[in-house]
Amino acid sequence: MPDSSVPLHGNRALVGRTEVVRLLGTEAERAAAGEFRLVELTGDPGAGKTRLLGETAAAALRHGLTVLRGRGTEYENDVPLSLAVDALDDEVESRAEQVRAALDPESARLLADVFPALSADRPLPGPAAAPSTGLNRYRVHRAVRLLLEALAGPGGLAVLLDDVHWADEGSVELLSHLARHPPRGPLLLAVTYRTRQAGPRLTAALADAAPGLRTRIEVAPLTLREAGEFLGPSVGARRRRALYEASGGNPLYLEALARSAPAAAAPAGSPVESAAPAADDDLLPSAVREALAAELAALPDDARLAAQAAATLGDEFEPGMVAVAAPTTEAEALAALDELAVRDVVRCAPTPGRFRFRHPVVRHLAYASSGAGWRVAAHARVAAALDERDAPTVTRARHIARSARFGDLLSVGVLVEAARATAYQSPATAAQWLRTALDLLPEKPGGTATGPAPDRLSLLVELARLQGVGGRLVQGRDTALEVLRLLPPDAWAQRARAARFCAILERLLNRQAEGRALLRSELGRVPPEHAADAVPLHLQLIGDSLIRADFPAAAEQLDRLTAVLSRPGGGAEAAGGAPDDWVPLVVLRLGCAYGAGDLDAAHGLAAKAERLTEEATDAALAPWLESLSFLCWIDAMMGRLPQAARVVERSLAIANATGQSYLSPWILTAQAFTYGRTGRLAEAVDRAEDAVDAARLLGSDECVALALAVKSLMVRWTGDHAAALALADEAIRHADGRREWWALLGAVGRGLALVGLQEVDAGAAQVLDACDAFVAPLLERSCLLVCCEAMADAEAERGRSAAAADWAKRAAAVPGGGTGSGHAVLARAHAEQEDDPAAAARGAVRAAELFEGTGERLSAARAWLRAGTAHARCGQKSAARAELARAAEVFGACGALGLHARTVREQRRLGVRAGRAARTPADGRLSRREAEVAELVRQGFSNQRIAERLFLSPRTVETHVAHVFAKLGVSSRAAVAGKLAEVREPGSGGSGASGASGAQ
Repeated sequence: MPDSSVPLHGNRALVGRTEVVRLLGTEAERAAAGEFRLVELTGDPGAGKTRLLGETAAAALRHGLTVLRGRGTEYENDVPLSLAVDALDDEVESRAEQVRAALDPESARLLADVFPALSADRPLPGPAAAPSTGLNRYRVHRAVRLLLEALAGPGGLAVLLDDVHWADEGSVELLSHLARHPPRGPLLLAVTYRTRQAGPRLTAALADAAPGLRTRIEVAPLTLREAGEFLGPSVGARRRRALYEASGGNPLYLEALARSAPAAAAPAGSPVESAAPAADDDLLPSAVREALAAELAALPDDARLAAQAAATLGDEFEPGMVAVAAPTTEAEALAALDELAVRDVVRCAPTPGRFRFRHPVVRHLAYASSGAGWRVAAHARVAAALDERDAPTVTRARHIARSARFGDLLSVGVLVEAARATAYQSPATAAQWLRTALDLLPEKPGGTATGPAPDRLSLLVELARLQGVGGRLVQGRDTALEVLRLLPPDAWAQRARAARFCAILERLLNRQAEGRALLRSELGRVPPEHAADAVPLHLQLIGDSLIRADFPAAAEQLDRLTAVLSRPGGGAEAAGGAPDDWVPLVVLRLGCAYGAGDLDAAHGLAAKAERLTEEATDAALAPWLESLSFLCWIDAMMGRLPQAARVVERSLAIANATGQSYLSPWILTAQAFTYGRTGRLAEAVDRAEDAVDAARLLGSDECVALALAVKSLMVRWTGDHAAALALADEAIRHADGRREWWALLGAVGRGLALVGLQEVDAGAAQVLDACDAFVAPLLERSCLLVCCEAMADAEAERGRSAAAADWAKRAAAVPGGGTGSGHAVLARAHAEQEDDPAAAARGAVRAAELFEGTGERLSAARAWLRAGTAHARCGQKSAARAELARAAEVFGACGALGLHARTVREQRRLGVRAGRAARTPADGRLSRREAEVAELVRQGFSNQRIAERLFLSPRTVETHVAHVFAKLGVSSRAAVAGKLAEVREPGSGGSGASGASGAQ
């Protein structure tokens, strides 16, 4: 909510915080100057964090920033993204037209589900508009980031969030996203939280911020002298010391003890109780707790009842609902609130007509002071009143969860509805609602007048999926095991599906052996006459063998599955009439053939899989989506790039529509890999970033490691080898020593990045180790060939022909690494550069033809580069210039600036006046990062300042600037500003650089 003045904190002067206030003023000044700043104020309850947040607001207002405030609450952390809604919704409503104009349609649609102010004009969703689970919620986080940028410019914005230790899961994930992907423009994000109540997810989220972006302030206790100033001259020295020792210098505790009778303070010389936490989650010293309890106990009966009733309602409350919860009349409730306000138990809230407690600790104690039975009845009364008012389901569910009786099926229905309403934005919150509903559901419910009771097993399956995509993989696995325990022993088909899902979660938890053991155990229980029901178990075991590169085991399991499907009644009808035409079986056979090096069979199976998937409906493919994700990768690895792109798009759509978004990180990473091979580097890096974000939300180290490794390989192409090295190192940390192909990809990225940094020997050793010295490599063949070609090039460039020839020989020994492999042919050309440049030129030209045939633009350009240098060695300058010109054009258009610079150097040796990267037509399709860079160029930032601002290396910024020039069809920084001004014209539908990216 907007804030135009410092909020109420009482009239007491601020004591002992001069240096902190100065630092907060500096942070506000830096934000006003155009930086994004993240400030944390942390300490014990009552340390003065909220008061200092008010000082932050005052400093922000002095520097011209718009101040918006939000607050987490103890008992209402079940509304997804509640901190963002609390802070931003009023401002969004007041600037709705401006916000809509600044957002692309997809972001506006996503935000309409979050902010009530944007939901009024939202069209009704179609049948497939709302995915049932929310791993793709990183898109919502990015939309909120764009919203913050729109609200911040140009005058600046300060978003102040109090008590974020009570934040809902969705808000914590949003904070993590903003810390890792800081918004552009003048924006200050300040948060407060209790140090000892901040969960590991919150602290990890804030720690994700880039160095130099985050300022953490520990709000320390007052000194004895400051405590005396705080208490004032009316408190004598002896009592002042007693109060100080009992409170530990905490301002709230000092105030509470000072309000109480002098006896409430601990005598001088007694132990300082604040050093030891109390038993409950508020960590209050017992003397302070007793003093605050005494303050509440001293209230008149009607005022105390009103305080207890108000504590059930929320952070802010209205008198009418206090009357409902008490229960009493509204007039009596108003009178009681007057008494509470006089005694400073409650204060007027910023929202007119509402009140709030003077401190969350007071609310906590008021709630705890009421009887447990009374609280149940109060929540029931509030739930009934909200139902009569047609309040949102989630608001009602909060009170129903605290008051519903076991077996109350109407309440179960509300909780299930609340879970489904919040599933996309916050699966973890939705899972809590479902778990509560299950706790209320009898084993054999009889149904209600409005319909049958929910099915327990169906709800448990739904719960397991929510826990999985919510990043609670262990809980999801345990729930799936609970489903297995509850299923009848002879429910073979249901048990197979449940066991398969358990195995998927075990893999995501890096517990592959446990997943295999479960699958084999279930498979061993299935009688022969029900073998068809066990097909999901066979498929999962085959997929596991392929990922581990155990191709003999995969082939054996495939034969076994084929035999099962071929029996009369063995499931051939599920395969469309013949096992050989069943998509999952064909895809897994393809994976086995490709992995085993039988490329002729692989090409035939790939064509068959393409035909069958195109003929199949989404509904037919959805149950076997994991098999389809294999096809995404295999097509890309085999160089079937157009086919891979199509399968990826379809797989993502099916995953989102059917609640299988836990597979999205794998599929998104395959998309990044595919884009990179076709030279769409900016999009490849963006998709890899999407995959990393999704994998982090999922909580799977395997998915994070794979996505980071692919991102490292894509960034390497841009020439930013330092950034590629950092990404590869992080991928290796997440892989944690595993020896599977996805884990080794990070080591490949690290080796190639070291080569790019001219540490060729170290890079070669790393690559050779990742490839298991080519003895029994776990990496797939296309990756092995890429490694051989890159290393042969590196060795040739430093004049080591023999070493280059060794790498070329390794490439030739890889299955399919003969004359039909562009990488193998090019590796040989590198090796021949020194001794037989004519052969090198012919080989490089042939390699370029092979790469062009598969659409691998960057690899083709590398071949043209080698052909150019080889022609030059032969004295064929005209041919050399032509090949180098082709290479330079592709490198420039794709943003491979390191390779472009290398090509330009070769051109200049031949007397060619070569300049910056070649430009592509001005279609204006900027990626998100390019749009950020373009906007900063427009504002007059140098490349160095842009690098500091966006936490990128200067070389990466150079790459992005080159992309911006090429895509906008300009050749100067001033022209970029002109192009963006055109985009900002009325009717363009965009704002600044964000409008330029709207076409994507």
